[in-house]
Parts: sequence; C-alpha cells; structure tokens
Amino acid sequence: MRAPTRSVELTQVTEWEDGSVRSLQDSLAAEEPLEIRVDGGPLTVTMRTPGHDLELTAGFLLSEGIIESADQVAGLRQPPMNSNGGSNVVEVELKDASFDSRNLQRNFFTASSCGICGKASIDAIRRRGLRHPNRDFRIGPELLCGLPAALRSEQAVFDRTGGLHAAALFDGNGDLMAIREDIGRHNAVDKIVGWALRGGHLPLDRHILLVSGRGGFEIVQKALAAGIPVLASVSAPSGLAVKLSQELGLTLIGFLRGRRFVVYAGEFRCLPAATVRSSSPPLATL
Repeated sequence: MRAPTRSVELTQVTEWEDGSVRSLQDSLAAEEPLEIRVDGGPLTVTMRTPGHDLELTAGFLLSEGIIESADQVAGLRQPPMNSNGGSNVVEVELKDASFDSRNLQRNFFTASSCGICGKASIDAIRRRGLRHPNRDFRIGPELLCGLPAALRSEQAVFDRTGGLHAAALFDGNGDLMAIREDIGRHNAVDKIVGWALRGGHLPLDRHILLVSGRGGFEIVQKALAAGIPVLASVSAPSGLAVKLSQELGLTLIGFLRGRRFVVYAGEFRCLPAATVRSSSPPLATL
C-alpha cells in the first residue's frame, strides 16, 4: 500500500546507540486538524493523519448517527486551502437528514488519541439506532490467526514512522478488502467505514474488522454502525466495549497474536460450541 500524500513528515534527529552518536533524517507520522463543516456550519475538529479525508468524514457521519445512508449526503468536498494544495477542511451538504448540531453534544475539538473525549455526557456517548449484526456469519480460528500478518504487511506509513494505528477490513474468506492508517485509532476505523459507505458496500454484515490498537467502546460502536459482526484487535478491549458487544451480539476478539486469541463476546461465530470449556470457577460477586 502506498502512503497517502502529506501523511509523513521528515525531521532531523540525533540517535544514541551503544555509545555512538549520529545525526540522521527520520520520518514522522503527520498530525493535523481536520474541520468538518455540515451545511455551512462547523461540526467538529479532529486531529488526524492527512489522507482519505473524505472517507474519514463520511465514516464519522455514519458512525455518529448523523446519517444512515450515502443517499443523505448531497455533497462532500475538500477545497484546496494550503500552499501545498492540501486542505484541513471538509464541507458536507446533507439532505433528508434530521440533524441539529446542538443535539450532538460534542465539543468541536477531538484529540487524535480518544474519539469520545469531547462528549458532553455519558448519555451522549451511546449512539442511537445500533442493531444486532448478522448472526449467521461464521469464521474459523485458523482464518483469524492469519489476519494480523496481512494487516501488518500493508502498513505503508507505519513502516516509515512506527507511529500509526491501522484498521483493516476482511471478507469471510480472509481476503483483505481495505486498510487505512491514522494517528487516531477511531479515525482509522472511520476511514474504513467511509470507504464502505462511499463505495456502496454497506452493510458489512459478512466482514471482519481488525484494529492494531485496543478494542475500545467507540470502536465497537463504529463496527456495529457499519453492520460488522466480528471485531478483532491485537490488544485488550475495555470493559464497556465488552458489555456493549455482549448486549448486541458482536463477536469481540482481543489479543489476536500468533496462534492465540481471546473471545470476549459472540464466540459462536468463531468457535464450535463443543470446543468451549471452562478452566476456572465462576466469578464471585464482589
């Protein structure tokens, strides 16, 4: 995969290694603000890695519940503003969408490290209209174990910088459909969702989403909004992510590394019932 324009910056650094010091050029993951404007007014500002900004915007609109389908987007454009031809603004025109920015209850600045830090209340965190994903979708453990290597082999910007999150979408055969990188893990997922929305691929009800970071609550919400039945991560999920996955029947997998993974919810999609056995006593009530 080729790194998007403006996604990498160069800087001069000084390296110390085993007593030797040298000066060299290093690559950094770019981080710039992106302002999303809806119908002429500001909606939010998110820190992101430039590249696939229209996908990021489309995915954000869907995963936040602002739109339900691509038909509600009448216009989506990124006017050139910078001297290098880039832009840090995306303008959206909606139709047939009951949207009031005052009801979103999100501050206009979102840090790249946390997609829900700007939420004004716990009530506002929970996206409305989430549905149970496809219960008939099945995959095997061997297929799951092969996904991290496929994701890693396509992380072009990470290879140069070592500083980005990635999200990858696979079909039921384990074939890679799309991969996106961003300094914000929630942005990487929004870019995948936006890719699917703009390409007419929704709902992603026979697909697997793999993320390179942890499986947090908002990542679960975004997967559910896109209809994804299986979400896997190479790290741990949060407690709230597990509860939401159990409530709505999402298969949530953590610590997918090598020949091991942990299923936190929805094991029926990836493990035969006869193979599931308990090796510990039931949890006591605290």
